[in-house]
Amino acid sequence: MSKPKVALFDLDHTLLPIDSDYSWGKFTQQIGWTDPVDFKRRNDEFYAHYVAGTLDVHDYVRFAVEALRLRGAGAYEEAHARFMREWITPVLMPQAIDLVRSHQQQGDQVAIVTATNELVTRPIAAALGVPDLIAVELERDASGWITGEIAGVPSMREGKVVRVTDWLAARGLDWLDVETTFYSDSMNDLPLLERVEHPVATNPDPRLRTLALERGWRILDLFPRQ
Repeated sequence: MSKPKVALFDLDHTLLPIDSDYSWGKFTQQIGWTDPVDFKRRNDEFYAHYVAGTLDVHDYVRFAVEALRLRGAGAYEEAHARFMREWITPVLMPQAIDLVRSHQQQGDQVAIVTATNELVTRPIAAALGVPDLIAVELERDASGWITGEIAGVPSMREGKVVRVTDWLAARGLDWLDVETTFYSDSMNDLPLLERVEHPVATNPDPRLRTLALERGWRILDLFPRQ
């Protein structure tokens, strides 16, 4: 009997043509939550570290969610709905949605695995029709609101392998029980790309494209990188 199939997707620059975390930061500048000069400078610095593979995810998350933490859950709901309307919905690409749907229609278990935090990405995953989201989970205080710290293992680099392992285990599965495919654009995701049976370099950055060509991995260009 064939094994059940699992299709895993990175989010930013893979299913989306933008970086949702970076875009959320720009959105907070637009609506006046953050200083347009200092926040942009620091946001750009963190993003450069991410691209280079040197990002301290704990420092970044504290920075990225600070304005949100101070404003509370009600403000989040209103702001993120606007963020979806103005920033995300216009860039939802039919070819990315079709790719996800093709796996779902074949009966594959599908999950998005992203290094962006849950508050930014959960509504995006829902818009893509993917209930299972493995994202950076945020610690909550006694009131249930975020503290600015990460809860558990962040789903970044090697942490994506850990989190997918836990996700499989919660379903009574192990890596040996399933046939796995992972779509990603980034060298940051090399640990998970190397762990699955079918790595797919999707809209890959230059370093990943070079590596994929060397290793004979499938390359899928859904849309141009921005």
